[in-house]
Amino acid sequence: MPRAGDVIIAGVQYTDTGKVKVRPALVLFEEYGNVVIAGITSNPRMKGIPLTIVEGAVKDSVIKLNYIFTISNELVLKVVFHLNEDKKRLVYNELCDRLEGLNS
Repeated sequence: MPRAGDVIIAGVQYTDTGKVKVRPALVLFEEYGNVVIAGITSNPRMKGIPLTIVEGAVKDSVIKLNYIFTISNELVLKVVFHLNEDKKRLVYNELCDRLEGLNS
């Protein structure tokens, strides 16, 4: 079962095509068989949090916090690595900043 901070490979259904593609993603949390994830791209021009080969990525990538969705636990194919504490804190802080509007 994946846990928060895991970088996974998973089947992800895209809303624009309805097709399932195998993509990397960051697990934000898992609950009741559902896994909430943030997409990861290797396109360096995308906005997000950098993720490097040194940290464990297959290639330098970007965690896209503007691309969050829920998948079934069955779509998780494998865990690739787990983020270090500093990177997890950065993801947490960025998410909190983006959700600040809910706190008013």
